[in-house]
Amino acid sequence: MAQDKENGTIQGDYFVIKAKENGVHVIGLTRGHDTRFHHTEKLDKGEVMIAQFTEHTSAVKIRGKAVVMTRYGTVETDE
Repeated sequence: MAQDKENGTIQGDYFVIKAKENGVHVIGLTRGHDTRFHHTEKLDKGEVMIAQFTEHTSAVKIRGKAVVMTRYGTVETDE
């Protein structure tokens, strides 16, 4: 992650999630000593979410059929 010198925020990688079915859950997990859920989104088929890792978000959990695109490549969830 890189730090934005103007406002002091930490900027992480962006990633894209595209739902392949209705009801795909995207769950953000916190950083720190105890990992906790801190944000949840529900996507319907064809919807796209662009997200970013931040100083508060260290991981994302995806439930349902989706395509996840990052600068490291593309991953599809299993059926």
